[in-house]
Amino acid sequence: MTKFKRHTTTEMNNWEHTQAKELTKIRASQHHLIYNLVAYVVISIIEYWLAEMSKSQTLRADAFNNLSGIISTFLLMMGLHIAQDVDDDDIIGAKLPTGNYQAHMGSDQRVQFVRWRYETIFSLVTAVVMVAIAFSVIIDGIKGLLNPASRVVPQPVALIGAGIASVIMLIVWYMNRRTGLKLKNAALLASAQDSLSDAFTSIGTLISIGGALLFDIRWLDGVTSIIVGFFILYSGLKIFFDSSLNLTDYFDPRAEQEYRQAIMQVDPVVKVVELKAHYNGNVVTLDASVMVNAKMTILQSFQLSEHIENILREKFGIIDTDISFVPDPHSFSDKDVVGEF
Repeated sequence: MTKFKRHTTTEMNNWEHTQAKELTKIRASQHHLIYNLVAYVVISIIEYWLAEMSKSQTLRADAFNNLSGIISTFLLMMGLHIAQDVDDDDIIGAKLPTGNYQAHMGSDQRVQFVRWRYETIFSLVTAVVMVAIAFSVIIDGIKGLLNPASRVVPQPVALIGAGIASVIMLIVWYMNRRTGLKLKNAALLASAQDSLSDAFTSIGTLISIGGALLFDIRWLDGVTSIIVGFFILYSGLKIFFDSSLNLTDYFDPRAEQEYRQAIMQVDPVVKVVELKAHYNGNVVTLDASVMVNAKMTILQSFQLSEHIENILREKFGIIDTDISFVPDPHSFSDKDVVGEF
């Protein structure tokens, strides 16, 4: 076996290892989200039931807030399920060429990157659902305030629902954050942030109901339900814009600058002409064009590209880097140019 064949075999094995590692994280994240789903279902049922008993608009709004958590968690689980598919012969009806796997490794990578983007797509759908729920909660709250006959002080039983929701959501936040950091999974970390927001919303609901009961303020429950609605709206819009930016190939320019500086530290590199990072679900890939000595051989440029890819993988966790080369105009003269292809 030649050195080049050994290298390509190693590259194939590295890709399979990277894919297997990422899929393991995705499966673990999906299993963890089952607990989130159960928690949200239990909380929503308890809160809505007690809201009907206590006539609390705020508790009902919090129940709808947790209903959006059920929908978002379910959709995210669907996205993660699709991201786990490694059947390389088909994706949305698009057949890949048959034959030697090594010959089509690039196609396999591109297909898997597309699958991993489903996580972001379903997050976008979740955001739309959250915005719709937010408007429903806000409109109901405003209608309640405009109708004096519907203003009531909630029954004390509403405190039980808000208290249970607060405790459960704090537990869910802690578990999501701990597991998300362990797996380095953006979806779980985003869920942790969402769970913490839901916990604060439930705590605010608890305080609001307690204040209405303590001071006999009839309008406080309705006002708080509107505030909860705007909070759901803010969370939904934030997820929507973040997901939209990822899907439109936006990447943090500060992170790209760090990647650029890391490449510039490699000796043969004269200049980084172009650089663009991409999100594919939870993983990052990179395309870069670098300026090098025009006399560099094809083998040397190939070895340099592999060296840069290894540096970025080890330092930043970038799983795939494509490098193209541009000749340094100071490294050749007019007599070196023999013509055009």
